Amino acid sequence: TETLFESEMFGAVKGAYTDLNHDKKGRFELASGGTLFLDEIGNLNLAMQSKLLTALQNRKIMPVGSTKEVSIDIRLIAATNMNLEEMIQNGDFRQDLLYRINTVEILLPALRNRPEDISILTDHFMDKYVKKYRKPTMWLESGSIQKLIKYNWPGNVRELQHAIERAVIMSETSEIKSEDI
Repeated sequence: TETLFESEMFGAVKGAYTDLNHDKKGRFELASGGTLFLDEIGNLNLAMQSKLLTALQNRKIMPVGSTKEVSIDIRLIAATNMNLEEMIQNGDFRQDLLYRINTVEILLPALRNRPEDISILTDHFMDKYVKKYRKPTMWLESGSIQKLIKYNWPGNVRELQHAIERAVIMSETSEIKSEDI
């Protein structure tokens, strides 16, 4: 919601809303001097886009319930899987915000278009989840790897990550077989 977005991004002062009994710094202030990553920026509604644009242009924010601006110094990284140019044409995304955030654009092809990355990512996720769930050393049988490479991955890397996490959790042996995927 717009109210939650403002509070999370810009912070809020004590008493700004029910049960807030202390000042709360927002993401912009917490990231000041560093980097702020906004994932799925294409999902913001126009009102939130406007507030984001104002903060980025002025390099100042106004915490909810405050009368004092807070200066910020952030590097912004934003990501989306939406076509922002198309959204601009449809009136769903502000062109001026795109110009503000689009200093350097990195287009990353879908996972299905870069199957050579699947085994690298799989190794990374296996290591991560074996440690997280305190499992013994685990590995994928070759049939599992082939199955992963052939799959279309409509959910991209997040879907692969979830599939590996589920396989690690559910596997009762050290070897993850293709039927476990």
